[in-house]
Amino acid sequence: MRLRTLAGAAVGALGTAAAANEALSRRAGELPAPLPGESRTYRWRGFDVAYTEAGDPDDPDLALLHGINAAASSHEWKDVVEPLAAEYHVIAPDLPGFGRSDRPPLTYSAALYETFVRDFLADLTGTPTVVAASLTAAYVAAGADDIDAREYVFVCPTATTIPGKRVWLRSLVRSPVIGEALYNLVVSERSIRYFHDDHGYDDLDNLDAETVDYEWRTAHQPGARFAPASFVSGHLDSDVDLAAALGSIDVPVTLVWGQEADMPPLSTGRDLAEDADVRLVSIGESALVPYAEHPGEFVDVVAE
Repeated sequence: MRLRTLAGAAVGALGTAAAANEALSRRAGELPAPLPGESRTYRWRGFDVAYTEAGDPDDPDLALLHGINAAASSHEWKDVVEPLAAEYHVIAPDLPGFGRSDRPPLTYSAALYETFVRDFLADLTGTPTVVAASLTAAYVAAGADDIDAREYVFVCPTATTIPGKRVWLRSLVRSPVIGEALYNLVVSERSIRYFHDDHGYDDLDNLDAETVDYEWRTAHQPGARFAPASFVSGHLDSDVDLAAALGSIDVPVTLVWGQEADMPPLSTGRDLAEDADVRLVSIGESALVPYAEHPGEFVDVVAE
């Protein structure tokens, strides 16, 4: 009788979790366009990849490549797109598995994203200025020899976010019902604010409600947990030697760092800039996303 009671409780808990997951997905609804501009689609290896195009096509190309996190999308560039589009032809994709791009249940990897950024830039830009954040900067650096860029701006670049690969964790997050329920806890509105407060923003007053809402909604789209499952388990970390890769690039490279960043800290940026012999610009009173906390200063750095 006791075993039957426990089994019934377990089935009930699973049913409750499944219902809660479904309710969250319905509440999120269809994801709106992340940025001002024209919404377009790039067909890549079976993916429909959503991207935004803004500015005059006759102006120099500039690609904005968002960072990787559980609620990532090109929406993170919302405060800099229009100022940059005054001087550039801006193209900003949602990486495969994120935003309004397709999110099939693949086992996402760094190699997939390294190939994607190379192909995307080759197919949709001429000789662009490439702006890439965090882990995505490592993907760009890894393929820089095959990218015909005018210059690079890398924001708090890193090749490693969560050292080591944990297959069990990836499998757990990818699992139906329980994995989805655990993932939904990680991307709750409270969790999103916590992570931004912990390492994203220097001053949480700079985090607006619209950003939190969009990140929550993008994190609750169908298939949203599959790419983050690879991220939190370490499978999106790159094997590239970042200093060597940056040092071998033969066009101008600028590193932009939030002065108060701690993942990775500004000291890491100084060491990386020295080892690679590239320019470093720090933006005060900002952390991991200086383009969100001080967009005007960031646009000035890029426009230089």
